[in-house]
Amino acid sequence: MAQRIMILATNGFEQSELEKPKANLDDAGYETVVVSLEDGQIKGWDEDDWGNTVDVDLTVDEAEASEFDALLLPGGQINPDILRLNDKAIKLVRDFVSAGKPVAAICHAPWLLVEADVVKGKTVTSWPSVRTDLSNAGGNVVDQEVAVDGNLITSRNPDDIPAFSKALISALEDQLEVA
Repeated sequence: MAQRIMILATNGFEQSELEKPKANLDDAGYETVVVSLEDGQIKGWDEDDWGNTVDVDLTVDEAEASEFDALLLPGGQINPDILRLNDKAIKLVRDFVSAGKPVAAICHAPWLLVEADVVKGKTVTSWPSVRTDLSNAGGNVVDQEVAVDGNLITSRNPDDIPAFSKALISALEDQLEVA
């Protein structure tokens, strides 16, 4: 059975930061499941306007971290700002982190890690405007395409997607070797 990756997102996710890692995971043989606040579809943000829609597979109320092997958090300014106000979404992030499962957050998505209070003492990166929040939350902030610290994987922007996807796939492979 393929490992299952939860993609937690809502309206306003950065188009490329959901679609490209999802495609990379799908191509590598993983099962990706889009989880959102409401069922139906969510709409991406593509650079300077609304983008494509993506089908929602489960709502946050239907999803449990125990049913997945990793968590992918796409960025976009709107998406994580909405999600960090939802208690169940933040609980999901905490549950993945505490279970030691890979949690991959790109661009503005590390806001969710701050809200979940899981960055203290961790080396992380993000979009420049989020770095102060990460630092204030006790993170060791670096400016590099991908930062891996334990089960946290963070990246800065869409240009980092190849390295970001590779780091997540590597963490999933390592997880299989341990199992």
